[in-house]
Amino acid sequence: MRTPLMAGNWKMYKTVSETRAFFEAFSPLVAKSTHCEIAICPPAVNLAAAVDAVRGTRIAIGAQNLFWEKLGAYTGEISGAMLKAAGCTWVIIGHSERRQYFGETDETVLKRTRAALEAGLQPIVCVGERIEQREAGQTETVLREQFANGIAPLTPDAFERIVIAYEPVWAIGTGKVATPEMAADAHRLLRQQARSTFGTEAALRLRILYGGSVKPDNIRGLMAQTEIDGALVGGASLDPVGFASIVNF
Repeated sequence: MRTPLMAGNWKMYKTVSETRAFFEAFSPLVAKSTHCEIAICPPAVNLAAAVDAVRGTRIAIGAQNLFWEKLGAYTGEISGAMLKAAGCTWVIIGHSERRQYFGETDETVLKRTRAALEAGLQPIVCVGERIEQREAGQTETVLREQFANGIAPLTPDAFERIVIAYEPVWAIGTGKVATPEMAADAHRLLRQQARSTFGTEAALRLRILYGGSVKPDNIRGLMAQTEIDGALVGGASLDPVGFASIVNF
């Protein structure tokens, strides 16, 4: 039985004071939510405040990105060891916005994933197709390529420690959402890829999240699909009451 993971990606939102206010409101609402894991990934400047705010709760804190080198002259970058020391346990890797705006590739996704694991962080590795690719019937090809180049080269031991997030790019921040059936089809394909590469048992243990305009009013339909093991939530994770209702689906 795979334990669901509800992860919030705050992107470039909230200040330190807003972070503290969020957790003051959110934490009591999920205090008894033992049916799933909860992780929130705020901007890097808010990590210390977030880690302090969730102390003594079941809420975990993650980062939105990391660099693959351990240290060096890489202005603006943050290493896995720095994130671990700051109190992070999770990190998002290869989000579509990183791919779209900052040149992330399957190859750099693989390097970041390996660096995260080496630092003791648990990666949420993102994959997904753009709208033109879906309309051209290329969803399966895109997902196979992203898995083959960004995930399949991991060792079996490393693969056991990652979570995959399927996020159709056309559904992120647009208000559009893949139907539960569309999402489940993509998840089945990814699990099939995992089975072919790492074996049946590893595939069965793999958690695959759905990300793309997840909201309180569609989470139940998504989570009713046996292939969907949780959600990577963007805008809806910024509101403590709304995100709590997603966690408590």
